[in-house]
Amino acid sequence: MLRFELERLRQMGLLLETDVEVDAKFELGGILKKLKNKRPVLFNRVKGYKMPVCAALYTDREAVYKLSNISHEDRIYKLMDAIANPKPFKVVDRGPVMENIITGNIDIRKFPHPYFHEKDSSTYITAGMLVVKDIKTGRRYTSIRRFQVIDRNKISALIASPYLINQFLEMEKMNRPLEVAIVIGYDVPFLLASQVSSELYGVDKYEIDSALRGEPLEVVKCKTIDLEVPAHAEIVLEGVMVPNKREMEGPFGELMGYYGEQKMHPYIEIKAIMHRNNPIYQAAFPCREEHLANGLLREVELYYALKRLVDVKDVHVTLSGGYRFHAIASINKKQEGDGKTAIIGALSSIKDLKHVVIVDDDIDIFDNEDVELAIATRFQSSRDLVLIPEACGSGLDPSHTTRGVSDKMGLDATRPLNNERFERCRIPGLENIDLRKYF
Repeated sequence: MLRFELERLRQMGLLLETDVEVDAKFELGGILKKLKNKRPVLFNRVKGYKMPVCAALYTDREAVYKLSNISHEDRIYKLMDAIANPKPFKVVDRGPVMENIITGNIDIRKFPHPYFHEKDSSTYITAGMLVVKDIKTGRRYTSIRRFQVIDRNKISALIASPYLINQFLEMEKMNRPLEVAIVIGYDVPFLLASQVSSELYGVDKYEIDSALRGEPLEVVKCKTIDLEVPAHAEIVLEGVMVPNKREMEGPFGELMGYYGEQKMHPYIEIKAIMHRNNPIYQAAFPCREEHLANGLLREVELYYALKRLVDVKDVHVTLSGGYRFHAIASINKKQEGDGKTAIIGALSSIKDLKHVVIVDDDIDIFDNEDVELAIATRFQSSRDLVLIPEACGSGLDPSHTTRGVSDKMGLDATRPLNNERFERCRIPGLENIDLRKYF
């Protein structure tokens, strides 16, 4: 899983590797911040710990495509095919993650959990994949959560997902703990599968992983709880989410660069640890790996929402908008009104989406300059702006949380039909000019 990915990133010339000792408190995160969290890094020496830390592995769109053997052009269809045609996983007796099994004297503080921001309440596990089993169907649910380290065997969990909240509350009504595992050290198929909506599709995330992987995901049984975890993971924490008890969680520097709120949240008691020999700890600067993968799945949902309404060419849920607030869609406009229809479809397809720009299919939606050109020359606010006040929004947007509602906006930056003034200037043969021939 993770080790294979690191080697592939190394072969692609993308992995930065350092043997200089770094401090997990502020320095490690500061380096990632300086790199804009866009280059995978392997820190071989972390002060006070005996294991390396890797981070920012899955923050680059093109790298994720290569690691998952998909292309930009076929990403929508391949991700949707995995959702529509899940494949069985495989339970095996042994796996590398079982090379070390600790059930007594648990101390999760031996792992190099980073301390990212000055006002963070504690060290955090930021790339940990939570695994639970649906209490009614038995299907496996995975999602990346943030976990605040409280004590030797105790972490708090931010369970913001409605699905996860409902699972925990159902168990809490019976005064029973919810069994959970936290996987650290995984690959792109496991990450992408975790971002598929269980509420929307009712799927087993392990079966989605197998479909994306092209072969069965190998899993092993946990030692103290009734869950299976990837056999080739680096580290697994086994535990239970304790009913009718809460711990203060936060503040924590979140995705958009603001501190999340401090609130009471459930906590997990760790019962066992499994890990490979010489494990590699996986971290994520809050929290681009998760949100790029989430953005790719949001693009699937946005594409199919628009496909029912207009002739959509491609969609882009943007990095700068946290892979949730901003989207751009290009359409083959066939009638006046298609741009407005696409705006309505886009804003209704994803609750978190706040601003959407609709452009023609001659605009490269992954080129900010091209998109800005469309807004500058094809948009008039008096007729092309769609404003929806006080709608539902995202808890990650502080301008939403102050009032509990969010204004939404769409920009129709499509050109009028049959108007030759909007014909783009072309140079014949431009695509065949190779500047290396001249310079």
